[in-house]
Amino acid sequence: MNRFFVYALCFVGVMNAQNSNQKEFYDTEFQKLDGNENGLLEQSEVNQVWKQIKAYDTDNSGTLTLKEFYKYDIPYLKTAGKIKLNIKYKSTPEEGLYLDIYYPEAKIGNKKYPIMLYTHGGGWFNGSKENIVRPPVKYPFIELVKQGFAVVSINYRLTRQKSVLMRDCVIDAMDAVRYLSKHADELSLDQNQVYVLGDSAGGHIAQMLTLADPNDFKGDEQLFGNPYKVIAGVSWYGPSDFTIKALFETDDPSKDPDRFSSRISKTESDSTKIKAMYKEMSPIFYLTKNSPPLFMMAADNDTTIPVGHATHMKAQADRIGANVEVFIVKQAGHNWRKAGGDIVPPLDDITKLTVAFFQKYKA
Repeated sequence: MNRFFVYALCFVGVMNAQNSNQKEFYDTEFQKLDGNENGLLEQSEVNQVWKQIKAYDTDNSGTLTLKEFYKYDIPYLKTAGKIKLNIKYKSTPEEGLYLDIYYPEAKIGNKKYPIMLYTHGGGWFNGSKENIVRPPVKYPFIELVKQGFAVVSINYRLTRQKSVLMRDCVIDAMDAVRYLSKHADELSLDQNQVYVLGDSAGGHIAQMLTLADPNDFKGDEQLFGNPYKVIAGVSWYGPSDFTIKALFETDDPSKDPDRFSSRISKTESDSTKIKAMYKEMSPIFYLTKNSPPLFMMAADNDTTIPVGHATHMKAQADRIGANVEVFIVKQAGHNWRKAGGDIVPPLDDITKLTVAFFQKYKA
């Protein structure tokens, strides 16, 4: 069977069921990603997904030609509504940053869709917006689209680049929402109904988006100041406090409790500044009694982000009267992996709990 015919079948949903010219789609996506317009995709331009696409670099040139790109089966979430992929929301010295939007199938007239933002995991070091296609992450988003949310999956810069700090990851995520706010009318999105779900490092960023004041994290000057309102957030096994090293201690002797320090402070040597940087990246310090509702879901045997981060946030919430719920998954490790037996409750129930939390606060 002709390769383009196969891809045309795969991407009917992406092109909203009507575009039979698959070559045109790939041409358009290639142009979006080719930032320097030299006809090649270089690793610096597609850093987020280079690991996925480098296998198609058949001549081992370290770049991808359009012909090679045609062979790449672009990952996306299979949903019934309109899908917009690779919308560039920001340019940075390191790379262009993109987001994908998955719209509900049901139309809502002239009303705008509430935004359900996904912030991917990967230790602030790896990952991309395409993580949304992987289990267990994909399951709540498939259901949330059905429930009327416009799901938005974003890229942000990664700390494996020497110039990028964890703070930049947070700023990029905020700039993504600012972009959605700035273009809310043309994208049919409601910037005053923003909900956030992230896993691991993305869970941390989800907490920051939910709790922190975006005015304290200025990013792109063309986006800064575009207002938005976060209604509720969910963190799957995300850290809440970097100032207490004991929260990162595990039974695994190979894991340094301060293992994420370089991603926060990099080459900074001033201990006072480092302490301030740790605090700035700790969501717990932004929690107030007026904060939006936050749902912390954690795994009891997680050796990457220990369960204590969730209970620590809950204890602070109870002290000040903030709305934080916690749910501990038993016999589970990071990414809801089995750790001591079958996880309790099963993944289907975790998905239902996540979706139900957002439904509770949906306008």
